[in-house]
Amino acid sequence: MIDKTWMETESGLMVRVRFTLPNSVWADRICLVGDFNEWNTTSHTMQRDREGQWGLTIDLEAGGAYQFRYLCDGERWMNDSEADAYVLNPYGSDDFVIITDPQFKKKDAAI
Repeated sequence: MIDKTWMETESGLMVRVRFTLPNSVWADRICLVGDFNEWNTTSHTMQRDREGQWGLTIDLEAGGAYQFRYLCDGERWMNDSEADAYVLNPYGSDDFVIITDPQFKKKDAAI
């Protein structure tokens, strides 16, 4: 699940994005990897809650489109069907996209 909350800050409009994966995802470690962190495979590690769900919250600038994927145990890529869109990446698979434009209406389409 992906939840977005818009908030006004001193530096302008920001979007707090909560990424959640179900407890049925089998992994010892899951990292959120994307262009917002220069595709760093270790900097955004998701944590498990009491129910075993994986979660991570990040703040992104409003008005952007951010590509991302999940990396499980440093070797297996996973996508998110709750993303706003998807784009083909140079490796022959899809990257998923979070759009932080407050006027955006989610559609099941590629960018």
